[in-house]
Amino acid sequence: MPNRVPFNDVLSSSVGTPEHAELLDSSPRSRVWRVRLTDRRLVIVKQITDTGDTGAVADTRFARELAGLRLAGRAAGPAVAPALLATHPAARVMVLEHIDDLGRTDDWMPGYAESLARLHALTGPADAGALPVASGPTAADAESFLKLAGALDVPVPPAVPDELAGLLERLDPTPHHALLHGDPCPGNDLRTADGVRFVDFERASLGNGLIELAYFRIGFPTCWCAMSVTAAPLTEVEDVYRTTWRGLTGKDVPGDLADACAGWLIQGDALVERAHRGTVDQFARVPAEDFEWGYVSARERLVHRLGVVADMTRDHDHLHAVGRLSSALAGRLLRRWSNLRPLPPHDARPW
Repeated sequence: MPNRVPFNDVLSSSVGTPEHAELLDSSPRSRVWRVRLTDRRLVIVKQITDTGDTGAVADTRFARELAGLRLAGRAAGPAVAPALLATHPAARVMVLEHIDDLGRTDDWMPGYAESLARLHALTGPADAGALPVASGPTAADAESFLKLAGALDVPVPPAVPDELAGLLERLDPTPHHALLHGDPCPGNDLRTADGVRFVDFERASLGNGLIELAYFRIGFPTCWCAMSVTAAPLTEVEDVYRTTWRGLTGKDVPGDLADACAGWLIQGDALVERAHRGTVDQFARVPAEDFEWGYVSARERLVHRLGVVADMTRDHDHLHAVGRLSSALAGRLLRRWSNLRPLPPHDARPW
């Protein structure tokens, strides 16, 4: 049976014998079960599959998640991830602590921001090589973004190419060693009495934590449920993150949040779900079609990101021209497609 829980003797000797298993919803690249053991304890069993991947790629994703979970397990005080209880590497199976999610709450973001900062602060230079270096925008992304402006007949200020080149240099993740989740989306955060715990570390990496702090402003760019956070809630969560980071590291968060947001803006692959990334130039599709991911369209995501970058860079020393281009592009999109909707507010989170 392809959905039978893959529990072997080694796992049983480590955590106990399964009595009942329930297959849960998960991405196509994994299978996840809630398992009740004979002693009535619950555990989560996750198997990384090779659906859509080669076996070698699936092996890499398995190793990456294990490394991320083990590093996350360093947290002192409240945990920031489920405990890793046992593994069966040959079958790409891990057994994890079962976490009771308290469910939806309107005031979910401060706890999320605190746990995100605590996760990021767990690693440092000594951990270089424990995980891949975070990926970010490339020169090809910048070129595609400029081609989008041309396709929409929006003039590009002369300073923009140099500003984008400088942005790519500043976003080099190599000097940074924060433990990044890789996909810290609503649904991958479980609320407990002790705080938020993150799950699904298949994209874990080392880099600058601002890349994930930027999720609040830029609309959760790797998530199907894009949302907008504004005004006082945005200020609060960013203050919580920075205060938590400073308390743990004794230093201010390095880098520039405007750079992080601009980095997300120029990545066309951040308009589509993971299975479609790296397949085509997503920006090249925007003038001809408005493709959806979740309940938000690509143009709607893009308009939000353009507006964020335009607002953040009005007086920016290094991104002023990029900001002017962003404002002009947002205006062109809204004039050409007047039915584009703003992103749903953060308090409309579906769970």
